[in-house]
Amino acid sequence: MLVTISDLHLTDGSSGATISAGAFRIFASRLRDLAVAASYRADGSYRPVERIDLVLLGDVLDLIRSRQWNDRPGVRPWGNPQEPEFVETVTRITSDILRHNYEALQVLRGLSETGGVTVQPADRSGRPVVDAAGLPVPVQIHYMVGNHDWFYHLSGPSYDILRQALVRHMGLANRPHEPFPHDPVESDELLAIMRRHKLLARHGDLFDPFNFEGDRNGSSLGDAMVIELLNRFALEVETRLSDELPAATLAGLRELDNVRPLMLIPVWIDGLLERTCSLPAQRKLVKRVWDDLADQFLAIPFVRARDTWRPGELVDGMERLLRFSRRLSIDWASAIMNWLNQLRAATPQSFYRHALAEQDFRNRRARHIVYGHTHHAETVPLDASYADAYVLNQVYFNSGTWRRVHRQTQLAADEHEFIATEVMTYLTFFQNDERGGRPYETWSGTLALPPSETPIYRVDRPLIQPAGTSSTIMRTPPIHGPHFSNSTLVTPDRSADTIS
Repeated sequence: MLVTISDLHLTDGSSGATISAGAFRIFASRLRDLAVAASYRADGSYRPVERIDLVLLGDVLDLIRSRQWNDRPGVRPWGNPQEPEFVETVTRITSDILRHNYEALQVLRGLSETGGVTVQPADRSGRPVVDAAGLPVPVQIHYMVGNHDWFYHLSGPSYDILRQALVRHMGLANRPHEPFPHDPVESDELLAIMRRHKLLARHGDLFDPFNFEGDRNGSSLGDAMVIELLNRFALEVETRLSDELPAATLAGLRELDNVRPLMLIPVWIDGLLERTCSLPAQRKLVKRVWDDLADQFLAIPFVRARDTWRPGELVDGMERLLRFSRRLSIDWASAIMNWLNQLRAATPQSFYRHALAEQDFRNRRARHIVYGHTHHAETVPLDASYADAYVLNQVYFNSGTWRRVHRQTQLAADEHEFIATEVMTYLTFFQNDERGGRPYETWSGTLALPPSETPIYRVDRPLIQPAGTSSTIMRTPPIHGPHFSNSTLVTPDRSADTIS
């Protein structure tokens, strides 16, 4: 049995919230249930599953989102990774991530320890012995890197020490003296595991020109955008304008990191300011801060060098679409997405077209192609081949993300109210006759936050009712049955509803 998760983006706590340890406990419980399910075979008998391989498919620890990069102007991910100051910064951020997420990583490490996952033994007739002590199932955890944790792909004694700490704290099966793989061919053991499950898995950042430039031992535009624009913007607004802006604006700006793709952040800011800032002068000040930082970002030599690397595509495109002052299109979001899709050669949010070009897909070696990176969980049928009375179904999967997100409520969309949840997805693949012969199982879920942890704010501009006018009665939306239902639904009585 092979399980993949990706894009947990565990940070040091200096920017954005990370998913709680409770999500890891839910995952651990489900993994134990999956081990039992995998022990039931295609012929109906029960035989304990032999092992579980858990693949962390990149962007598990997020070093890029740390504000510690902004504390040391001379140290950046696009500098020399062997310089002592660079290594010191990466080491400090890694240590803080491990400390900040200690409880969650303890749960993960516990899975790889003896007895972390157990199943009942089988009797001679192929049935589970219910009253017997559980048999431990070996769990091997394999770490692959993405574009936010690529530092663990670097060679050298200093990075060996870092990997030793990760292996110890996370219970990894990786060899600490070898770079963590970015491509499965970089690890013979990982490649053999994938081949046994007829699967090919990679993070997927190599299909994104913002986050991969042909060498996973190097930085990318995405790193610079997060550090020099996104992180700095939040700091600058808090420093310059915190006394002038409404609380709702400041609360909304703290959610910038949950916008995907990052290029849509100015569009999101524009909408937030329209809803929360009644004074045009306030909106102009915030936009000016963004444009100033965008100009500084675009002037960085590392960024300017990308203009000659792919002339007319990356930096020129960002100059047109990143700044408020250069905004040309009324449908700004659509223009940005069309441009990104052209660069990535992909449809919105999905990289499934790239799966069609994978060698393991084309030669039928892999039934399953798995990417992460997009944060958009999906299952896309690719091809069904028929030969010698055998059907080979090939499917693309994206492993989604484990993150806190804010989603808009539907009752009164014009009020722009949001409910916070934590999202998690995992994919499970079975080999041979495990799980009754079924090849895979996917799961996506949301975890609600306790009320005490949920930030309460409104991001709309409340309507001020003139004195002496009657109160406005909220219009009750019509409620109809679904189009396939013959029953008539009665509009509920909302007279007792209250707003807390």
